[in-house]
Amino acid sequence: MIREVRFYESAEEALPRFAVILARFQGKWVFCRHRERTTLELPGGRREPGETVEETARRELYEETGATAFTLRPVCVYSVVRDGSESFGALYAAEITELERELHSEIAEILLLDAPPEDNWTYPEIQPKLLEEALRRGIPE
Repeated sequence: MIREVRFYESAEEALPRFAVILARFQGKWVFCRHRERTTLELPGGRREPGETVEETARRELYEETGATAFTLRPVCVYSVVRDGSESFGALYAAEITELERELHSEIAEILLLDAPPEDNWTYPEIQPKLLEEALRRGIPE
């Protein structure tokens, strides 16, 4: 059970194991639906060996949305406290300017939404809080 989501300005580069991206395309929020689920999620995923966390964000954004042209900037570092342990991730914001027509990953579809969903999140204890924190920080501008 998730006890808390915390936010930090920065962390050691090796600490974040995940990257999550708040993406926008043509003024709309970009959400993904995994082919094995009916729920929605922000693009992102696990860091692979040898990657920087920014490389993870760039790779995951492409794999999960088909974004081929975009700007990416860090928002903050977050952590999830669960069962007495704390795991870290990095939150990014992206403005996508070009998408491929086909997806090449486990994502069944991307949805372009005027507003984030009120429910139906894959990770309801984490991702809405990441979005809330980014909005609190003035992102997107």
